[in-house]
Amino acid sequence: MVKAKIKRGYRVARYVVYKETLIDRLEHFWSFAGAFTGIGIIAFLQSELPDQDSIFLIGSFGASSVLIYGAIQSPLAQPRNLLGGHVLSAVLGVTIALLLPDILWLTAPLAVSLSIIIMQMTRTLHPPGGATALIAVSGSDKIKDMGYWFVLSPVLSGAVILLLVALVFNNVTPERRYPAQSRYSAPIRRMTGPVRRRIVAFRKFRSDM
Repeated sequence: MVKAKIKRGYRVARYVVYKETLIDRLEHFWSFAGAFTGIGIIAFLQSELPDQDSIFLIGSFGASSVLIYGAIQSPLAQPRNLLGGHVLSAVLGVTIALLLPDILWLTAPLAVSLSIIIMQMTRTLHPPGGATALIAVSGSDKIKDMGYWFVLSPVLSGAVILLLVALVFNNVTPERRYPAQSRYSAPIRRMTGPVRRRIVAFRKFRSDM
């Protein structure tokens, strides 16, 4: 039974990788465009705050972009995981930083390991969340001085920006659907319908040439 489950999990994982990577160049373009736009907006906001170090543009957003723009069918890339994973991990990281300041050898592993547990318990597993928790305890003094404001901005605000961009760019072609569950993606796909129809027409025109 266990062996059968392992084999099934392997087949599912292989299918997800196959489906997400064997796509045409136009689909690669939309992955690029989504990631470029999402991170670009956050970077622009960061550039408007030159005296704030890199507080708004945290590294874990780069890892999130790989998932929500490049592996959009993955369970780890869904909106619940993106928002919940980052926010819960940030809250946990800030709490640990406040309770155990200046004990990095303890706070760093504690923040990452506990963030994994809380994401598993809440079904919000999102690997970049571990990085967010780590940033909360090992970041600059400005980040630590923010306390729980760190959870609201940059974490929540940045994750929301990435999500809004993903909802647009991941639903503009017939092959891309985000979130993975159709009952959630259907309204977004109706909004992006005109763009999607133009893309289909362009593909047909290109194939007829």
